[in-house]
Amino acid sequence: MDHSVLVKLFRDQGFITIREGNGKSITLIKPEDWKQDQGNEWIYLLFDLFQIRTISEQFSEVSLDIVEFASKPTIYSSPANNRVPADLKNDGLIRFSLIRDPDWNKFLFQLSQPVLAKLDSSNIPDVEIKNYFPLYGPNVKEIYLGAEGDVKIIKG
Repeated sequence: MDHSVLVKLFRDQGFITIREGNGKSITLIKPEDWKQDQGNEWIYLLFDLFQIRTISEQFSEVSLDIVEFASKPTIYSSPANNRVPADLKNDGLIRFSLIRDPDWNKFLFQLSQPVLAKLDSSNIPDVEIKNYFPLYGPNVKEIYLGAEGDVKIIKG
């Protein structure tokens, strides 16, 4: 994966649509460029555990440990903090994933901010890569993490 090309496209346009190794497309945008008419089915992609604080209400150490030690790709739902646009929330919740795959993590690190991702995007791809995006795998889990330590498996 040529990170420099992807990073340049993202920074120049504010978004990028990538067709990954499975042939599925994913669109990434800067959160500040998100518009209400784009819907609220977006997922924040994070490259570092501490980025959770920028999008979610603070939650318990147990919840942080679940995110930190998850062994499989996981999408989390959690109460959003007040900096997240109201229309991006779904019943007050946001979705996020800490991306651990080395290539994707490095790419996100180079973007140096949480980004919004729309899975199964219908946009025309800007670029095609051979790398597989981890949230398209069959082992992806979905978990709700509440501010008080509530944990609920949505898809396991």
